[in-house]
Amino acid sequence: MADPAGGGPALLAVAHGTRDPAGPAVIGSLLDRVRALRPGLRVAEAYGELARPSLEEAAAGLAGGPVVVVPLLLARGYHALIDIPDRAARLLPGAVTSRPLGPDPLLADVLADRLGARTRIPPRRPDAVVLAAAGSADPAGAADVRAAAQLLARRLRRPVTCGFVAEGGPALGDAVARLRRRGAGRVVVAPYLLAPGRFLDRARACGADAVAGPIGAHDAAARLVLRRYDEARSRVSEPACAR
Repeated sequence: MADPAGGGPALLAVAHGTRDPAGPAVIGSLLDRVRALRPGLRVAEAYGELARPSLEEAAAGLAGGPVVVVPLLLARGYHALIDIPDRAARLLPGAVTSRPLGPDPLLADVLADRLGARTRIPPRRPDAVVLAAAGSADPAGAADVRAAAQLLARRLRRPVTCGFVAEGGPALGDAVARLRRRGAGRVVVAPYLLAPGRFLDRARACGADAVAGPIGAHDAAARLVLRRYDEARSRVSEPACAR
C-alpha cells in the first residue's frame, strides 16, 4: 500500500497539543507507524496549541506542494471543523482537511486492546465499562462520543456508558459513581483520548477501579490516519505556484 516515491500529497497530521511531554512523544510514535505503513508518503507533525511544531511552523515546511491535513482528533468540534481547517486553508492554498479520526470501528479495536492489556476486559459480568472522553460544547462532538461508545459496546459485547472530563455530561466521576450505586462489581474506564495529557490525568482520578491507557501508537490507529488521508486526497488541488 505504499505510494510511489514522491507521489501523492503530503500528510500533515495535526494533534490538539498538550504541555505534557509524553503527549508529543506518543504522537511521534504513532506517526512513525504511519510512515512505516506507507514509506513513500511525506508525513509532517503539528499541534494546534501548547506544543511544537505549531500548525504554522509545520505548514511553512510544506508550502508549494499539495497537502492533506488530518486532524488527530476523535470527534467533531471547534478544532476539527473550524480551527484547523481555517488555519490550514490560509497557510496552505489548495490543501484539504479530512474529517477527524473518530468515531470508527478501528478505534473500538484499539480501545478493546488497551482495556485487555490493563484491566483484562472483557471482565466479569457485574463489571461496568465507561468510555472517558474530553467532551465538547458542539452537540455533534457529543454525538460522536456516543457513537464511539456504541462501537466499543459492540466490540466488547457488553454495555458501555459515556463520561466526560472537560465539557458536556455526564461528568466522568458522576458516571462512575452512578454505576457503583447500580451494583457494578468493578468499574473500568477506557480513555477515548489519543495521548497522555491533563485529560488523561483527570480520567485517572475519576474513582474507577482501573483505567486503561490512551489510544496511543497502535497499528490500527495508524491505519485509520491513512484511511482519513485517502478519503480526502482526491479533493486536493495543487497551488498555482506549483503548476
